[in-house]
Amino acid sequence: MGTPGGTPVGTSVVVLGGGLAGLAAALRCADAGHEVTLVERRARLGGLAGSFRRGDATVDTGQHVFLRCCTAYRGLLDRLGVAGSVTLQDRLDVTVLRPDARPARLRRDRLPAPWHLGRALLRYDPLSWRDRLALPRAAAALRRLDPADVAVDARSFGDWLRDHGQGPAAVRALWDLIGTPTLNARADDASLALAATVFRLGLLSDAGAADIGWAAVPLGALHDTAARRALEDAGVRVRLGTTVLDVGADRRVTVAGRDRRRDVLHADAVVCALPAEVAASVLPAPLGPRLAASADALGASPIVDVHLVWDRPVLPVPFAAGLDTEVQWVFDRSAAHGALPEGAQYLVVSLSAADAYLPVGATALVERFRAELARLLPGAREARLLDGFVTREPRATFRPAPGTAARRPVARTALPGLALAGAWTDTGWPATMEGAVRSGEAAAAVVSHHRDRAEVAA
Repeated sequence: MGTPGGTPVGTSVVVLGGGLAGLAAALRCADAGHEVTLVERRARLGGLAGSFRRGDATVDTGQHVFLRCCTAYRGLLDRLGVAGSVTLQDRLDVTVLRPDARPARLRRDRLPAPWHLGRALLRYDPLSWRDRLALPRAAAALRRLDPADVAVDARSFGDWLRDHGQGPAAVRALWDLIGTPTLNARADDASLALAATVFRLGLLSDAGAADIGWAAVPLGALHDTAARRALEDAGVRVRLGTTVLDVGADRRVTVAGRDRRRDVLHADAVVCALPAEVAASVLPAPLGPRLAASADALGASPIVDVHLVWDRPVLPVPFAAGLDTEVQWVFDRSAAHGALPEGAQYLVVSLSAADAYLPVGATALVERFRAELARLLPGAREARLLDGFVTREPRATFRPAPGTAARRPVARTALPGLALAGAWTDTGWPATMEGAVRSGEAAAAVVSHHRDRAEVAA
């Protein structure tokens, strides 16, 4: 703590959680001159956007992509020195696979928004001409919405689409095709405000905003290996394998290592970047119980990934969306696998809003999606499946239901020097990597403000 002699106060910061929110907060705080300790219960950093070993292979905990408009996440990649380890499309280009039909394509032109998608949508034959001609009116109305309006947040995206001439085919073939993986919810289950944020920023604001990016290496190489190096260079002390047991109103943090030995960390400020339900269990009253109520109201939406290793290439593009099939999106992750037999291809089928798949056994899911890909990809019909397994994240994101905004807490809390971070906090974004990084930066700003006020008081 500070002294009347002028030593700065508020310079000791403990960051709880080593996911993207915690990483962003820790680096921002260190860059601002704070003495930072980061605590993470896992043996690695990266949270839900990390990797693990399965035999000789490297497996990402989930398939993650970002958009050109994700400026905070891309800034974090720059800060970690790994911007060259991701691929970002020159311009939006999505192959849409359909059974018993030639692939469709959504590729933007080099024109200003919103004209950049005009030709692609006019040629998008999964939609009837009537549906295609109805899209501009809905898009124009979407641009006029204010996502910060409580009434907008209270409404279902699906209801709004129907009121603006978007029939079931348009919702299935376009709005849900893009919205479901981004929101982790289908249109009928999603807040109009969050959907408006996604589509306005991604498709209707700037021509290049929705260009898709993805890691060319395992996510752990970005969010763990490179992150540890950046944290070390910034002077951050990282304590892995350490569980947070309690956070006091006086900012004393009780933790336990793998040996179950307890330790108390004394901090001038704390950034809690833990999952909502975990934060609620360790933070002091009345904040903890309030967060418990928020976490319960927010709920959770799962993501399931089906991993399939084929003896030969069957997907000719880096990724594709699926239509009229259970395959939502499929990605070629061969370059990140690390132990593929020669000539093999490693695909990951990513399933968002995956409640129906959680109780299904891994063997059944592997066979189910092997057959689905064979319906979509001619090469998969003759190819041999060498390996198949499933990863599940039952609490991947909060449920972005109507009325969600009121349930998401802001970074600043009523306890001086204690800030919240996490994609579940009030960032205005859905639960994405971008939202997580923005939340960490917001929490770091709260910490710096607390320090500045403490210095004035001293």
